[in-house]
Amino acid sequence: MDRDRSWQAIEQQRLAIAGLLAGLTAEQWEAPSLCTEWRVRDVAAHVSLVGLPPSSGAMLGDLVRARGSFHVLNTLASRRRAERSPERLVADLRENAASRKVPVVSSWRNVLFDVVVHGQDIAIPLGLELPVPADAAAAGATRVWELGWPFWAKRRLRGLALTATDAPWSVGAGDAVEGPIVALLLLLTGRTATAAPLLSGAGVPRLTARA
Repeated sequence: MDRDRSWQAIEQQRLAIAGLLAGLTAEQWEAPSLCTEWRVRDVAAHVSLVGLPPSSGAMLGDLVRARGSFHVLNTLASRRRAERSPERLVADLRENAASRKVPVVSSWRNVLFDVVVHGQDIAIPLGLELPVPADAAAAGATRVWELGWPFWAKRRLRGLALTATDAPWSVGAGDAVEGPIVALLLLLTGRTATAAPLLSGAGVPRLTARA
């Protein structure tokens, strides 16, 4: 997927997430997401931050407070943005859906898989569906597979052959793990407990053993 098509998919996902969020109850906004220790509100805030990133100075300040941990920095910034009202967070997403700004230390390829995965982080625990174009999920999966930190997918999933059943996408070698490309993307990004029931093949028992 080229850069322009990726940005189009990012915009579509941001708008889809905003539409889903706009229909949530107050209780759903506070519900746990698939991201450990993050509420739906926190994930929504994070997604809105990507299109409207803080200044380099603000990020540097957070990095100092986080003692150099990117994960902690991410949490600090997201929870601070999460103090905004649900209405404001939805408006932020819609108003900046077409933004092509990229946070420092990231890239447009990372922004693509980030918005796709976090959309599922919100929708799945609430029992809601958020459709994702197969080509966007496949591009995101390829990017995560190629990355090392923070997911280390190649290392975690060594000895498994992953194949999408709804997209021309496959990686790895070994015992078969097959399923929808979105489920494979969730697996690659560490959402193993959520992804495993959606997958089939001889390698699936190995996934649950490693989780």
